[in-house]
Amino acid sequence: MKNFDIPTYYRSSFISTIKELRKNTDPRKKDFTPTILDFGTVQFLIARHFGFCYGVENAIEKAYKAVEENPNRNIYLLSHMIHNPTVNKDLETKGVRFIMDTSGKQIINWDELTKDDIIIIPAFGTTLEIEEKIKSIGLTTEEYNTTCPFVEKVWKVSNKLGENNFTVIIHGKHNHEETRATFSHSDSSGPSLIIKDISEARFLEKVILGEASKEEFYSVFENRYSKNIDIISHLDKIGVVNQTTMLATETQEIADFLKGTMAKRYGLDNYKEHFADTRDTLCYATNDNQQATIGLLKEEAHLAIVVGGYNSSNTSHIVEMCEEKLPTYFINSASEIEDNRVINHYDVRDKIRNKKSGYLPDNKSVTKIILTSGASCPDTIVDAILDKILSYFETTISKEEILSDFKKIEEL
Repeated sequence: MKNFDIPTYYRSSFISTIKELRKNTDPRKKDFTPTILDFGTVQFLIARHFGFCYGVENAIEKAYKAVEENPNRNIYLLSHMIHNPTVNKDLETKGVRFIMDTSGKQIINWDELTKDDIIIIPAFGTTLEIEEKIKSIGLTTEEYNTTCPFVEKVWKVSNKLGENNFTVIIHGKHNHEETRATFSHSDSSGPSLIIKDISEARFLEKVILGEASKEEFYSVFENRYSKNIDIISHLDKIGVVNQTTMLATETQEIADFLKGTMAKRYGLDNYKEHFADTRDTLCYATNDNQQATIGLLKEEAHLAIVVGGYNSSNTSHIVEMCEEKLPTYFINSASEIEDNRVINHYDVRDKIRNKKSGYLPDNKSVTKIILTSGASCPDTIVDAILDKILSYFETTISKEEILSDFKKIEEL
């Protein structure tokens, strides 16, 4: 896989090295068991896969290249480069300005841009409508388009479905930048609909089987369907794609359910003409991180700390997975840890920050902590969190000794 040129301050001398050593011993990524870092009085269970993925490193490389190559020009990003506040803030300090926020709200008016400016397309991609607006100003997007190739793969699958008269069912969060972009691209080829979960898939079945009215459909899926969609003619052939950061198990559940729906309507001998088996369009990194989280959760631990931007979809799903088994704290930096008693963390369901006292267990001879992060989180942030928690424990083994032991194992 390509090695990207990203700022060295996003890589850590400890966490990044541990990840590299695991990669060397498991190049085919067959082993999803966690790495156990035994510091004595505290153990960290580190996920086999976490942190920057291909798409994120590609985006960061291009964004910083744009800054380096255009020192005297205005540089704009459509919205956040990725869902990580540290990276976005660093780009801002280098003079990059955001045109919109993550919800699509305009921050800088289009008429402020000129054909001599530089514009960067974020990793999530953008809509065809915004692409046309950029072109009308006289700007080009090719050189600094950081759209993740796995997102573009979803667009290609969606377009193929539309060209073959299938309606595209997009499993995603309708207000997420990537889903808005995917909907725009798929809508240009054929009718499209965004659903968020299995409960909406069950309602869609009622529509397909004629058990729910057109008015009910328009109410439930308000602002999430193509303007020209017809629930009679356009739901007789469907295919499922997803926002690349959704839970793979949820997407598979939805696809399997809707396949069964078409079998109910058209019979087992004919349903294949009405349901396109697109297979999972989840990106490899999201899948690897979710499988690694499953591997983590097979081990016993007292708590989990998941690191990432609070608007990061893939990180939120890792949090949800961990919360099913043990106390889980979603934080974006070491500053959220006040001391060995109090931690501030984000609630992914209520969308608020909470303060928790006594997050570290008392009276444990060895405290076991799961530590992982989302695909847009720099290793240095994870390293800083590990260091801060280590400082609350006495008589711990040094990080240098841990690294030395791992390197000896690799040499065997």
